[in-house]
Amino acid sequence: MYDPILRVLTVLEILQARERVTGAELAERLEVNTRTVQRYIARLQDLCIPVESTRGVGGAYRLKPGFRLPPMMFTDEEAFALTLGLRALRHLGLAAFAPATEGAAAKLGRVLPEALRQGAQTVEEVVAIEPGPWVITTSAESLLRVCNAVRARRVVAFAYESHHRNATQREIEPYGIVHMDGRWYMVGQCRLRQAIRTFRLDRVTGVQLLDIAFERPSGFDARTYLQASMPFVETGHQIEVWLDMPYECAQSHFALHRVSIQPEREGTTLRCTRDNVDRFAAMLLSLGYRIEVRQPPELRQAFHRLAARAMQAAGT
Repeated sequence: MYDPILRVLTVLEILQARERVTGAELAERLEVNTRTVQRYIARLQDLCIPVESTRGVGGAYRLKPGFRLPPMMFTDEEAFALTLGLRALRHLGLAAFAPATEGAAAKLGRVLPEALRQGAQTVEEVVAIEPGPWVITTSAESLLRVCNAVRARRVVAFAYESHHRNATQREIEPYGIVHMDGRWYMVGQCRLRQAIRTFRLDRVTGVQLLDIAFERPSGFDARTYLQASMPFVETGHQIEVWLDMPYECAQSHFALHRVSIQPEREGTTLRCTRDNVDRFAAMLLSLGYRIEVRQPPELRQAFHRLAARAMQAAGT
C-alpha cells in the first residue's frame, strides 16, 4: 500500500512535530522495525535534511529548526474533532493506514498555533479508544479502490471467498460502502447473480476497476439496505434467543449490532447470525438479563463452556 518514500516523508512530518523522538517510537508508529527506521533516517540525511541523532540508552532523533508552515486557523472544537477522528481511524480495522494517520497527525500538530497544539496533545494523552470485539482487519487498498469505483461509477472485478471458503470471481456495480459492527461491506449489483449482493471487504482480494460504466439507482441507500438485510446474511450460526429485557432497552442497546429484535412476553426476541458463538454468549451474559436459548445447539454448548470456566475461576 505504502512505498518507502511515503514512509520517509511520514518520518519527516513526525520529526517536525516533536523536539525529539526515539527510534522505538517511530518503529511503533509506522509499524516497522528499528532497522527500517534507521534506513528512513539515512534517506532523509541523504536528501540533506538536518536530522541529528544521539546514541546509547535513551538515544533519539531530532530535526533542526526549519521547514515550518504558517499556522492553520482552527477553533478548539475543530482541532479536537480532527485529532479524535485520526485516533478513531486506527480502530476501524484499517491497520495499513497507520503511517497515513501518523503523518496527518504530525502535520496537524506542526501547523497548529501553540494553544491548539496543546489541546490536540491532550487528546493523545488522556483519551483512550479501544476497538470493539467484532472489528475485522480489512485491506485499505481494497477499500480505496472500491470507493474510487463507487465515485466514478465503474464496475469492479475481484476474487471473493465466502464464509464456507468457496472462492468465486465477481464483477460488481458498487453502489456504496458501509462500516457496521466492526466490518466493512460493499453493496452493489452482482453481474454474476443478477441481483443486489453484499460483500465483506476483508474477504475481497485483487480488486480491479474495469472500463465499464454503470448508473447507480436513484435514491439507493446502502446503509438502509444493509441494516434491513444483514441480520439474515449467511454466516456461521443462525441464533434465536429470548431475553428478559424490555424491548425499549434492547432497541437502544442493539442499535449498532447486526440483530433483528421484536417484543415478546414483556421481553425481547433476538435473531441474528454469528461466526463466533462463544463471544456472543459472553456478551449476552454481560447484559444481566435472563436468557432462553432457542437455537442453535452450539450456543447452549458455548454457555456450558462459559459456566465451567466461571466455576473454575470461582473455585480458585
